[in-house]
Amino acid sequence: MEGVEEKGSRSDDKKKMMVCIDDSDYSHHALNWALANLPDSLSKFQLSIFTAQSLSDFAYLHASTLGATPPDLITSVQERQKKAALALLERAKDICAQHGIAAETITEVGDPKEAICQAVEKFNIQLLVLGSHGRGAIGRAILGSVSNYCVHNAKCPVLVVRKPH
Repeated sequence: MEGVEEKGSRSDDKKKMMVCIDDSDYSHHALNWALANLPDSLSKFQLSIFTAQSLSDFAYLHASTLGATPPDLITSVQERQKKAALALLERAKDICAQHGIAAETITEVGDPKEAICQAVEKFNIQLLVLGSHGRGAIGRAILGSVSNYCVHNAKCPVLVVRKPH
């Protein structure tokens, strides 16, 4: 797993809260909810904004190039994913700044649910905040649920924020 961490005004004696985002409205709702509803906690926590860069399935590239995928094509796809992740984090950091909160940003490559739980341990996070897509039991069974996985596997308390319908 590759990590990119930007360090802001980090204080090692502060507790750490991590809000996980992707490009969904649900995760941005969770970030905005945390900023609006947890001001006392945010004053005591160092806020980290996290996004995972999913592992790409390059089989389609292999098939589309008749089995001879140029390495620079794979590198190009990975660089585009990283740029998109960093742009997403920068927008989230700007939202935090509008609320007077200095946030650091973190991105890791891997399956989102596993990358989140690993980041919790790696960065010694005390509170994890994530959004929920609000899928029912059948949807979670078929598609899986990052938030459900994190609730059961993260090594810290997890706050799941549901977006009202």
